[in-house]
Amino acid sequence: MTVVLGLILAAINPALAEKASLADTQLSDPAKEAQAKALMETIRCVECQGQAISDSNADIAGNMRSLIRERIKAGESPEQVRAWLIQRYGDYISYDPPLGGATWPLWAAPFVLLTIGIVIARSSFRRKR
Repeated sequence: MTVVLGLILAAINPALAEKASLADTQLSDPAKEAQAKALMETIRCVECQGQAISDSNADIAGNMRSLIRERIKAGESPEQVRAWLIQRYGDYISYDPPLGGATWPLWAAPFVLLTIGIVIARSSFRRKR
């Protein structure tokens, strides 16, 4: 089925066929493929939201894998590709979002919840005495 789709895409537009093939095809340079795969594991699928694009079967994840491989193949560094993806899709796309005005609650939430848990536990122990 994938081969037939690839042939149809190649007949319609060779550029589309290359993008579709890069979604699940490794780059010929093992170092660049390793960089691409490492980056794919840190980028969140915008459709699945809980999965990295390396694990997702969603069409948008395949397109993003293709874009990453295409840009790394062209010589961009993983950091440049990550910055481009964040600019295009927003900070949420990264499993490690930068600390900023919109993301500070994500970073502060674990500490706030831990503090609340400690306060509840201490008050609970005090009542039992």
